Parts: sequence; structure tokens; C-alpha cells
Amino acid sequence: MKNLNLGFVAIAIISSFTFTGCSKTSHAAIKDQSNRKLAPDFSLKDATGKTVKLSDLRGNVVLLNFWATWCGPCQIEIPWFMDFQKEYKDRKFEVLGVSMDDDGWTSVKPYIAQRKINYPIVIGTEQTSTLYGGVEALPTTFLIDRSGRIAAMHMGLISKSEYKDEIVKLLDGDGGIIQEPVKSSSLFSTGGPALFFAN
Repeated sequence: MKNLNLGFVAIAIISSFTFTGCSKTSHAAIKDQSNRKLAPDFSLKDATGKTVKLSDLRGNVVLLNFWATWCGPCQIEIPWFMDFQKEYKDRKFEVLGVSMDDDGWTSVKPYIAQRKINYPIVIGTEQTSTLYGGVEALPTTFLIDRSGRIAAMHMGLISKSEYKDEIVKLLDGDGGIIQEPVKSSSLFSTGGPALFFAN
């Protein structure tokens, strides 16, 4: 009976872990440059009202993070991303956060102020989500090379060291040759990720 109860507890913990979006992904290697697709462009306003356009960051390695204030693993990652922004800013590296909070700035502005987030945050829209395959699993993070092409994607929580390894690899010479890439209106031709997490 004791073992049976432990089994139910384990199942409950796993179910809760998955439902809240706290999903551990397997490590996705940096894609070969010939296999990278252009990151769909978008223009959204940050907390100050300034328009942030993804294509304006071309020439930088970009960590594009879809997140929400209620997402537990997102809260774990954000301090890492703040560290990366501080450490690699002078090497043409940028973090851009896209909040998927339903109430928008109502939740996000206090969150930014409380945690003193040092990189731009914008509020994502349904259109933005659709461009990136229908972002329904949070966090979802894309690493984009200097030519604006997606070099890696992660759904769920991976380690800080894995992110750092990929960022350094892109900064140290696998960041892509800056050129005019082929146009692309959407990253995926069909529906989004197979993982679904609700608030």
C-alpha cells in the first residue's frame, strides 16, 4: 500500500510538472548553416512604447524567448538570460523576450520592474505565435544567427550551460555569414508544437 501511494504521488507530481509548462527538453544541437530557416520578422512595442523589429537586430546573435509571468520554468530562465545579456552584449548578442500573458502589460510591467530585467520585452500576439508555429508550450526559445536564421529551438527548460554553449558557438564563428536571406513569411507551414500547456 505504501508503494502504491508513492506511485500516485509520483504521477501527481509529473502531471503537475507537465501542466505548468515545466518541460525538460532534450538538447537540440545547433543546425548546420545550410539547414537554417529565416526567422519570421515582426514589429512589437516594448514597455516604453518603442517599436522593436526583429530584423533590426540582424548582425547580432539573438536569443528570442517566448514566455509568461505565470510560467515556472520561465522564471528560472530569466536570470540566466539577464546574465547572458550582460556578459555578451559587447559581442553583438541580444536577448528579446516575447510575453504571451493574456493581460499584457498589466502583469508584465510590474514583473519587469520587480526583477530589473535588462533586455527588451514585448507583448506577443496571436499573429506572432502563428509565425513561429503556434507557440503553446512555454518557454519556447529560438537562437538566431547573425543573418537572421534560426540556429536552434528549445521547447521547455534546458540547462543554463547548454544555452551558454550554443551562444558561445554562434558568437565564436558559427553565427552565419551576414547576407540577404531568402524571404519567409512563416517558420512552419502547418500547425504548432505538439505540446500544450495552459495557465
